[in-house]
Amino acid sequence: MAPLDDATQTRGGIPEGEVRGLPAWTYRNPELLDLEYERVILGSWQIACHVNDVREPGDYFVLELMRDSIVIVRGPDGVVRAFANVCRHRGAKLLDGAGRCPRAIVCPYHGWAYELDGGLKGVPNEKSFPGLDKATLGLKEVELEVFFGFVFVRVARLEDHSGPESVAEIWGDYARHLEPYRLEEMERIEFGDDMVWDANWKVGVDNNLENYHIPLGHPGYHRMLDNELEGFENAHGVAGSVSMLKERPSSNWVERMYQKLAPTVLADYPERLRRQWLFFTMPPNIGLDLYPDCVDYFQILPLGPTRCQVRYGIYGHRDERREMRVLRYLNYRINGKVGEEDRWLSERVQQGLASHGYNPGPLSRIESSLRFFHRQIREACPVAALDEEPLAGTVKRLDAELATG
Repeated sequence: MAPLDDATQTRGGIPEGEVRGLPAWTYRNPELLDLEYERVILGSWQIACHVNDVREPGDYFVLELMRDSIVIVRGPDGVVRAFANVCRHRGAKLLDGAGRCPRAIVCPYHGWAYELDGGLKGVPNEKSFPGLDKATLGLKEVELEVFFGFVFVRVARLEDHSGPESVAEIWGDYARHLEPYRLEEMERIEFGDDMVWDANWKVGVDNNLENYHIPLGHPGYHRMLDNELEGFENAHGVAGSVSMLKERPSSNWVERMYQKLAPTVLADYPERLRRQWLFFTMPPNIGLDLYPDCVDYFQILPLGPTRCQVRYGIYGHRDERREMRVLRYLNYRINGKVGEEDRWLSERVQQGLASHGYNPGPLSRIESSLRFFHRQIREACPVAALDEEPLAGTVKRLDAELATG
């Protein structure tokens, strides 16, 4: 299938020719994971929620990273802000999940209270803190950007950061493909569960970055969709691919029913969008999938050297029609199966990467987004370019030597 248009045919400057993936040791080493977390995860934009998840003043939503917890809260002035979810007194975690703090954020340990704009409001037994300057002890604010209604946060801007500063700059011209969906008006749909995979986070990202595995790994997609395998990407690593509902009915009743309903339920959409499934990835670890009936994000976060969390958020326009509820249920069934297939495949890769003597094979052009991602890891953590695993306790030192050498 042809790309969306001629402007999307750029390949991000990735050189042609044989390129091999990251060495197997990089998918299981705890010292390297620490570097990746500090230099890739914390220094990149991470999706937290949607502005409509924090619709009213006092509404909050918590994003959990491997070692950092970030709370998104809407203030009384209507502004959405992000803060480190930790009390400035003794470091207790403040909030969990999602909910509402109508007047203040109160630490459950000693009762320090914070305004919804982050300022320190009250301290129990304040006289026992001589010279306490409450103006300097507000919650630590975290960088935030709202992009098409989705709330992104960046915990740590790295000193050597280069490239685009904002989410909008990273997406560039590709943002125009999101406009017809009116994402900023959507609300969370109450189904879709986060998952824990027994795989390194990069294994999950690798899987999400390529369509090469679809014909065999996702037979449902292969039955119901004409899938674009190579796709397109921009210079900043945002990549996309288009799949269209096939005219030929699937042999599976769930898929066949979706094929039948989607073009008719959404009569207000342009005809192409009723049949189109549009998949985007944003470096380093985010997927954004746009369907006729809903949109989801897919985010892969490290939990440990061989475990990761897969976060899902599913959103749609308010529509209580029975046929829309059925269409979304069918989508949930289809993509729930795909999620289980991805988990199974990724865990098998993780098992195989532990095999003695395994060396990474060449990457296909269809896997070009892996090239970008692996280059990002190698640039952030030069030690990841070594073929042989460093001795325990030496990864950080060797990385520093390679960075300065």
